[in-house]
Amino acid sequence: MADVTVSQFADVLKVPVDRLLVQLEQAGITVSGADAKISDEAKMELLTHLRRSHGSGEDTAAPRKITLKRKTQTELKMASTQGRARTVNVEVRVKRTYVKRDVLEEQNRAQQEQADVKRREVEAAQQVEAEKAEAERREQERVDQENRRRLEEEQQRARQAEETRRAQEQRERDDADRDRGRRPGDAPRPQEPARVEPKVEARVEHKKVERVEPQRAPDAARGAAGTRYGRQELHVAGDASARFKKKKTRFRGRPTTPDGEQKHGFEMPTAPMKREVAVSETITVAELAQRMAVKANEVIKALMGMGVMATINQTIDQDTAVLVIEEMGHEARLVKENEIEEDIQGADDALIEEMPRPPVVTVMGHVDHGKTSLLDYIRRTKVAAGEAGGITQHIGAYHVETPRGVVTFLDTPGHAAFTAMRARGAKATDVVVLVVAADDGVMPQTIEAAQHARAAGVPIVVAVNKIDKPDADVERVRTELSKHNVISEQWGGSDIFVHVSARTGQGIDELLEAILLQSEVLELKAPRTGLASGIVIESSVEKGRGAVATVLVKRGTLKLGDPILVGQQFGRVRAMFDESGTAVKEALPSMPVVVLGLTGAPNAGDDLLVVESDRKAREVALHRQSRHRDTRVAGRASATAEDVFSQMEEAKVSVIALVVKTDVQGSAEALREALTKLSTDEVLVKVLGSNVGGITASDIQLAAASRARVIGFNVRADASAREAMKDTGVEVRYYSIIYEAIDDVKAMMSGMLAPEIKEQIVGTAQVRDVFRSSKFGVVAGCLVMEGTVKRNNPIRVLRDSVVIFEGALESLRRFKDDVNEVRAGTECGIGVKNYQDVRAGDQIECFSRVEVARTI
Repeated sequence: MADVTVSQFADVLKVPVDRLLVQLEQAGITVSGADAKISDEAKMELLTHLRRSHGSGEDTAAPRKITLKRKTQTELKMASTQGRARTVNVEVRVKRTYVKRDVLEEQNRAQQEQADVKRREVEAAQQVEAEKAEAERREQERVDQENRRRLEEEQQRARQAEETRRAQEQRERDDADRDRGRRPGDAPRPQEPARVEPKVEARVEHKKVERVEPQRAPDAARGAAGTRYGRQELHVAGDASARFKKKKTRFRGRPTTPDGEQKHGFEMPTAPMKREVAVSETITVAELAQRMAVKANEVIKALMGMGVMATINQTIDQDTAVLVIEEMGHEARLVKENEIEEDIQGADDALIEEMPRPPVVTVMGHVDHGKTSLLDYIRRTKVAAGEAGGITQHIGAYHVETPRGVVTFLDTPGHAAFTAMRARGAKATDVVVLVVAADDGVMPQTIEAAQHARAAGVPIVVAVNKIDKPDADVERVRTELSKHNVISEQWGGSDIFVHVSARTGQGIDELLEAILLQSEVLELKAPRTGLASGIVIESSVEKGRGAVATVLVKRGTLKLGDPILVGQQFGRVRAMFDESGTAVKEALPSMPVVVLGLTGAPNAGDDLLVVESDRKAREVALHRQSRHRDTRVAGRASATAEDVFSQMEEAKVSVIALVVKTDVQGSAEALREALTKLSTDEVLVKVLGSNVGGITASDIQLAAASRARVIGFNVRADASAREAMKDTGVEVRYYSIIYEAIDDVKAMMSGMLAPEIKEQIVGTAQVRDVFRSSKFGVVAGCLVMEGTVKRNNPIRVLRDSVVIFEGALESLRRFKDDVNEVRAGTECGIGVKNYQDVRAGDQIECFSRVEVARTI
């Protein structure tokens, strides 16, 4: 293959020339430009580099996985009820993936190793449990043997004591017999009573040692008085049928009474339970009863006793709940409404070491002053070319690695409708770059951007752009900005002025040096460890990805899998991407990333917090949603007489109802505010709903029910919405530039305004004499001084330049003929309808009314 130029090779590969040059440079191939020749060896070297960079490694001979796709199309003819056949196109797509055998074997080997590791862990755990059970069994046997040995020793001591006692008694009896003159061992005489009491005493004592349990100690203390013949008495039921009663079955493991009866586990408390009940601003009756561990009907009964009628699901205030709690014997603890949100992250960052972080720079200024083009030159990309109408309509965050350091840029739109975006960018930044066109000077949005920067307390670096134009006037910019407290260092101020050109690149290095100088003076630091926090720059809802939020990390490190809380939304970081769409695993302070995994699109400007667990994030998010819902419902319900009168006034004016759907949250906010501000005393613009995402069938149904129009800003209607549009006839208008949407709404408002009535003087006649006629009454003989007096136009009668009558002509004559008009310099006779006090010297002014269309 012959050598070709780089541009021809790029045309063959269907890639841009700039991209091919970058890839050649990365592969180590040196070319002079697009017209340079490239050899076959260089092409193979480039191919090897691309394969290696895309993960092919050394094995470039064969892929590890091959996916084959096949698509077949057929047609089916279906009969319809109207007798005509209908053709249906059927497309079948088949996708098969073939994997190399060694890859599958490697996967199976890895799975087998994981299974072996788990099995060994389970066996080790079972062995530990078995050893533990064996040790417990041996310990139990040792305790049982010790108890048996102790019991045997006690029985042995009892037997020895009994034998000793009996021997002592025998010796005493023998001594007594010797005293009476008998021999030891002879039978007692008949007249002498036998002494059996000591024997009985001994028998009772013997039973007390061997048979009496500790629980029966009071009964055993009775001694011989509580027994008969030294034995325990048996209890016999008085009812003869007692022997036929079913015996109670005893279960092992349950406690028993001293009589052997089973005892249940519940024990009645000896004193009433006094609980500490937490009460917020409002609480339902059911929740209050649950916290006091009582039934809801008891709480309702207490409320009725206080004169409050409430149901189980009704909400009561804090004071009433405290009275009920004290009435029922418990203690109330007042809880703040936002107590659950205090110390959400639960970590003290005072001891965390702070490290230097890159500066966050916001580029602000008037529309079409070159903000995005200036940033585009720094980033070496073509961002401005992709913006609709050449103006930025979204706030963008970019992490740029410049030769002089890492800088995070926030690009804000300059249109007047994006005031909230500029204010949000000023609050989230460290340095503000105020871009002013040298040929255009200071404009309204330039002044507004400077005010936002001053309110946020951040330093300003003024970039005077477009200095390469012939009509550039830098001194004019300095003078106009000095009127708004933005004074250059050359004039003794504290603001740095840099002359730049986004087209030629002049002054870009000086601008970066000024930005980094300001960041060094500020000594920007933030902790990199601990729970992360940040701010939402922009959010949207994308098909297939769900809620997408552009987040600027302020402190800590945001990682994959972290549970996050953003405004009223919660979730877990499922994926993160940088500004170029590359997936990242963590985001350091001052780094903007796109976060996926939230339950819904948060509002731009909401704080992002990483919490300890998903449960905490869900709890706080649901609490915020409930509070927002209660506030909204309370706002609707609290209708005062003033609101009623305002609604009556609204009924007298024309209303344009709109449903706004945009691609991102910031555009929805800006478009809603801009359209609402168009309202006048005669035409009211009411935005029924503004949200992000495509136009759905529910949006069309809402617009149809409210007779509203739907505005789609950088979004389109789906198939179901298009069907609903055909059925309901709702008008949907699509826009990609914000001022076009505003101008169209202004045109709609202008069409609903009542036309303005303007009066034009057609002619003036002076009364020379007055004649009286029996047929026409008073007739004024006049001379037309200016213009033309027409019969069908209204007139005014002026006396000494003061209007004394306004009405119409009854007759207009020229000599004896009735005429329709009389021109200047001609005499005529004029009869004024319903007015007879015309005098000589009066002026009769003839005028016409013209309707003029009004505009907003």
